[in-house]
Amino acid sequence: MTKIDENLISKLEKLSKLRLNPQEKVQITKDLEDIVNMFDKLEEVDTTDVIPTRHITTHPHPLRSDLPANELKVEQALKNAPDTHEDFIAVPKFLKPK
Repeated sequence: MTKIDENLISKLEKLSKLRLNPQEKVQITKDLEDIVNMFDKLEEVDTTDVIPTRHITTHPHPLRSDLPANELKVEQALKNAPDTHEDFIAVPKFLKPK
């Protein structure tokens, strides 16, 4: 079983950019241990002669044709835009450079 310890929780906290209080850390630790235990339980099942399942059913999924319909002309799409640049809607820059 994978050990869910304080170091792992701290690493996950940093990767997810969360700040957990001590009570939340205890709860997350318990939840992760439960999840890992469920996967460990699955490893006990003998699947030697089981064919992998690719789809749950054998019925084909009906898909509609992917054809354009009711598309807007560029002028119509840009008509209510607050700001445009050439044939595009202009928006303020929101990403910070690294």
